[in-house]
Amino acid sequence: MLLSIALILLVGMSLGWVCQKCKLPRLLGMLITGILLGPYVLNVLDASLLSISAEIRKIALIIILTRAGLSLDISGLKKLGRPAIMMCFVPATFEILGMILLAPKLLGVSTLEAAVMGAVLAAVSPAVVVPRMVKLMEEGYGTKAGIPQLILSGASVDDVYVIVLFTTFINMIQGNGVSVIRFINIPFSIVFGIVIGLFSGWILAKFFEKIHMRDTVKVLIMLSWSFILVAIEDSLTTPITYSALIAIMCIGISLQKYRHKVSIRLSAKYNKLWVGAELFLFVLVGATVNIHYLSNVGTKALIVIAGVLILRMLGVFVCLLGTTLNRKERIFSMIAYTPKATVQAAIGGIPLSLGLECGDLVLTVAVLAIVLTAPLGAFGIDLSYKKLLKK
Repeated sequence: MLLSIALILLVGMSLGWVCQKCKLPRLLGMLITGILLGPYVLNVLDASLLSISAEIRKIALIIILTRAGLSLDISGLKKLGRPAIMMCFVPATFEILGMILLAPKLLGVSTLEAAVMGAVLAAVSPAVVVPRMVKLMEEGYGTKAGIPQLILSGASVDDVYVIVLFTTFINMIQGNGVSVIRFINIPFSIVFGIVIGLFSGWILAKFFEKIHMRDTVKVLIMLSWSFILVAIEDSLTTPITYSALIAIMCIGISLQKYRHKVSIRLSAKYNKLWVGAELFLFVLVGATVNIHYLSNVGTKALIVIAGVLILRMLGVFVCLLGTTLNRKERIFSMIAYTPKATVQAAIGGIPLSLGLECGDLVLTVAVLAIVLTAPLGAFGIDLSYKKLLKK
C-alpha cells in the first residue's frame, strides 16, 4: 500500500503540474493519473487501498463541505438578494430535470436512476470556479455588478443542495421505490441537519473559547465530530433522519458567527488539508473508471451532458431575469457556472460502491463531465472575462 500511496502522490502531483503549465485545471492530471495507475490500465495500485476508496472519497467530501461552511459569506448572500438565492438551486434543478428527460431515452435508465445521475452532475465545481472568481475580484472585473460574488455565493450552497438531493434519491433506490414518508423526510432531514450543525458549531465555539489549543487540534476535533455525525446518520433506521452533510456545513457557518477570527484560521487549515484530499479524491476516482465501458456509452453520454448543460445555462438566465446585468454579463455568468469536478468526483462513485445497477454508467458520465467541462469552463472564464465584464 505504501508504494501505491507514493505513486498517487508523486505521479498525481507531476501530471497536475503539467496540466497547470498547459493552463488546464490540475485535477485533470490527477484524474488521468488514476486512470493510468488503476486496474483497467497499468493495475499498479494496491487492492487494499482501492477497497477503502469510498471512505477516502467521503472524507474528501466532508472537507469540501466544512470549507464551504467556514468560507460562506451569508451577509453577502443577503445583500445580493433574489438572484443569489436562486443561483443556489435553480440551475441545478434545471439540470436534474434535463437529465430525467434525456437519460431514460438515450441511456436506457429508469427515472430514479436518471435523477441520481442528474444530482451527481448538477453541482458546479468550487475547485475550478473559486480561484478564478477570487482573481476577478482582485483585478476588479465585474465586481461593481457583483458577478464574482454572485457566482461564489451561489456555488457554495449549490453543492450542498445537490448532495442532499443525491442522498435522497439514493435512499429511494435502496428503499425499492418512492414512498410518501421519504418525501416527508426531505424537509425534516434538512431542518434537523441545520439545527444539529448550528448547535454543534456553537458548542465547539464555546469549547474553543474556554480551552486553549492549537488550531491543528481544533481541526482534528471538528473532523472527528463530522465523522461521528455521518456514522450516526448511516446507522439510523428511523423513517425521519437528519442530513449529516448539511450539519457539517452548518458547523462552519456557526463557528463563523460565534468565533469569527478562529473560523478564518481554521478555513486556512482546511485549505491546506484539501491539497492532499483533492489529490487522493481525483486519483481514486480515476482509478475506478472502466475505460472499456466508456467506449460503449461515450457518444450518447456526451449528448446527454451537452443537453443538460444547455438547460443549466437556461437556469442561470432565469435567475438573472429582472436584474441590472447587461447581455455580456449574463453570458459570462452562464459560462462561469458550468465547470464540474469536485462534487462529481466525491459522489460519482457512490452508486457503484453501493452495488447499484446504474453505478458504472453514473461514474462514467461523471468523469466525462469533469474531463469536458473543467477545462472548457476554465478556458471559457479565462478567455472571456476581460471581453464580457467591466472593470
